[in-house]
Amino acid sequence: MLGYRFSDFVPGEENAKNKFEQLLSIFNQLLVVTAGEVSEALSWMSNLDKQYNLTDGEYGMGDFIQDLKDKGYITEETPGGKITMTAKNEQAIRRSSLEEIFGKLKKSKGGGNHNTPYSGVGDELSSDRRDFQFGDTLEQISMTESIRNAQVNHGIGDFMLMEDDLEIVEKEFKAQTSTVLMIDISHSMILYGEDRITPAKKVAMALAELITTKYPKDTLDIIVFGNDAWQVQIKDLPYLEVGPYHTNTVAGLELAMDLLRRRKNKNKQIFMITDGKPTCLKEGIRYYKNSFGLDKKILNKTLNLAAQCRRIKIPITTFMIASDPYLQEFVREFTKTNNGKAYYSTLKGLGNFIFEDYERNRKKDV
Repeated sequence: MLGYRFSDFVPGEENAKNKFEQLLSIFNQLLVVTAGEVSEALSWMSNLDKQYNLTDGEYGMGDFIQDLKDKGYITEETPGGKITMTAKNEQAIRRSSLEEIFGKLKKSKGGGNHNTPYSGVGDELSSDRRDFQFGDTLEQISMTESIRNAQVNHGIGDFMLMEDDLEIVEKEFKAQTSTVLMIDISHSMILYGEDRITPAKKVAMALAELITTKYPKDTLDIIVFGNDAWQVQIKDLPYLEVGPYHTNTVAGLELAMDLLRRRKNKNKQIFMITDGKPTCLKEGIRYYKNSFGLDKKILNKTLNLAAQCRRIKIPITTFMIASDPYLQEFVREFTKTNNGKAYYSTLKGLGNFIFEDYERNRKKDV
């Protein structure tokens, strides 16, 4: 058996490892801002290095770029030789977003299902026992308890195992949830010099990573909405960019409801990340737009869909990436109509949400 091996401590190697991790954290933050443009992010890092001395004489920016390639975070093996992110770095960005925004949450050892107070067919054994019933499988039989019952009921000398001796171990019933994640990519997400799309992407990546790791048996569909709405994949999240779009919240909700109708799970929900201002409707082949205020025609249609979701028991959780009072007022009305939930966040602190739970009619900080 191979035991422990000891070698001389080399400070430079440990320093290089720590330096790489520090630079990688900065690099991934810049990738979110640059919508996944590796060359632009590296250019920004070089400028930051000149201004703030991110690297030292032992570990330079060239070493960092080479390590990114060697460790599989970026690659040049693309048509035209363009440097791009790998799937490994896409997941690393989602994981760092999860730690940044939901750092207090811990992964469940039970495989990531939603616990319910009901017992039944499930994955985890519980401490509850009951008598054997027709239809129970062999895997559910507690052999130790069943043999003990047989010895008590029939004695050791004339041992026999009868149906009445069998004891069943109950299993915890685990609920599955189907989630649609809606992301606003309208022009208002970068309006007035405020970069709202970057924190929105971070929230989206954190939610996606949370659902796929903590609740792997759930389904997750992601859509973006501007003038229209369309589906994207989880791997596309770091590359999302704002377009010259208005905010067609109605199109996003209609697509979300359509996707959830196809899911067989009873538990369904919508997560919507937006600045809270719907400004567009599609009527036939034309768009009805009003960017100057909260248009009643657009708002009524949006609120009608919120009420429709409530009737079919689809709660909507809104992540509000804006602090304008009149926009927050609309989100409150929207949330109350749906009987859903809303989180409000400034751009400086995504972790400090004010959670409004209209189901319990109370507020609490999380």
